[in-house]
Amino acid sequence: MDLAFAVTAFASIFAIMNPVGNIPVFVAVTEGYTPEQKRKVRNKVCIVAGGVLVVFALFGNYIFDLYGITIPAFKIAGGALLFSIAFTMTKGQLTKSKMTDEEAQEATEKEEVGVVPLGIPLFAGPGAITTVMIYVSYAMDTSEPALNSVFIFIGIILTVAISFVLLKYADPLFSRMGKSGTMAFTRIMGLLLAAMAVEFVLSGTFEAVSQYWGL
Repeated sequence: MDLAFAVTAFASIFAIMNPVGNIPVFVAVTEGYTPEQKRKVRNKVCIVAGGVLVVFALFGNYIFDLYGITIPAFKIAGGALLFSIAFTMTKGQLTKSKMTDEEAQEATEKEEVGVVPLGIPLFAGPGAITTVMIYVSYAMDTSEPALNSVFIFIGIILTVAISFVLLKYADPLFSRMGKSGTMAFTRIMGLLLAAMAVEFVLSGTFEAVSQYWGL
C-alpha cells in the first residue's frame, strides 16, 4: 500500500480545487439566495465537480489514445498549465482559466450556477482535470496500479466532501476569515501547486527524452 502516493494525490487534488479559496466566489454568486436555493446550488457544485473528475479519471487514457497524446507530452503541457494557475493563485487572484470575468458577471443571472460557473470551471476546471489524469498515469506505472487508482478516487471524494462542508458554512466562514484570510490560504495552495507543476514538467521531460532518444 503506497500511502505516500495516496497523500500526495489527495493534496494535489485539494490544492487545485482550492475549496477554501473558492468560498468568496460562492458567497458572492449566491448573494441574495434563500437557504434552500443555496443548498441546491451547493449540491450541484459537488455533484458536477466530482462527476467530471471521476469521468476523466476513468476515461482519460481513452482520450489520450483517441487523439494520439502521449503521457510525457500531457505531463509537460499539464505542468505548464498548472504552473500558470499556481502563479495566479500565489498573487491571491482568481485564475482566468478557471472562471472568466464574463462568467462571473453572468453567474447571478443563471439558475444553474451550481453547474456553471461554480461546478465547471471553478471547482472542476482544466487544472483539476489535468491533475487527476496525470495522477492516473502515475498510478498505472506503479507496482499496484489498481490500488493507487482507488486512492485517486478517494482523494476526489474526500475533496468534494470537504468542499460540501465548507460551502454549507460558507457565509459564517467568510465572515470570520474575511477576504484576506481566504486569499492567504489561496497563496499557500498556489505555492504547493507550483512545486507539483514543476515536478510534472520534469517528469514528463525525462520520460520524453527516454522515449524518443532511448536514454
